Amino acid sequence: MKNHIVLILSFILIGAYCKAQKTMIDNSVVKELVLDKYLGTWYELARYDHSFERGLEGVTATYSMREDGKIKVLNSGYKGGLDAKKSEAIGKAKIPDAKIPAKLKVSFFWIFYGDYFVMELDDDYQWAVIGSKSDKYLWILSRTPQMDPSIYKDLLDRLTKRGYDVSKLIEVKQKPSKS
Repeated sequence: MKNHIVLILSFILIGAYCKAQKTMIDNSVVKELVLDKYLGTWYELARYDHSFERGLEGVTATYSMREDGKIKVLNSGYKGGLDAKKSEAIGKAKIPDAKIPAKLKVSFFWIFYGDYFVMELDDDYQWAVIGSKSDKYLWILSRTPQMDPSIYKDLLDRLTKRGYDVSKLIEVKQKPSKS
């Protein structure tokens, strides 16, 4: 009987340890976010798979200020190929705590908001990594439809160090930039 209790407790402890290890990610956000510099169009270069974006290519997110002080979010993309019909979703975002401007909340449906954590951002606001309090959401964004491969690799390395499984990232096809 005593051995059974020890065995059961061992399984519980191992299970708790494995669960803790699985969810141990560093989703800390950048210290500073200048909203005016962040506004504008971003190209989605990679993301974790989600039902709400499944099959979309050429995805962009455009942020602009609304009259009520919130941020207008216009997400667009092409379902079924870059030459397919464009679909759009309009939402809103807000910064709930002005002391942590890189932790936004975004809503595309009524009063239901999700996390939008700006975890990595270059000094010139040319690329960003977005996550949430969960390890289920992750995006790599860029101001241009393509990114220098060395920068992309550096971002993957940073995300790996943060505890993210970068093998789950889906690279998003984008139309080539017009030169």
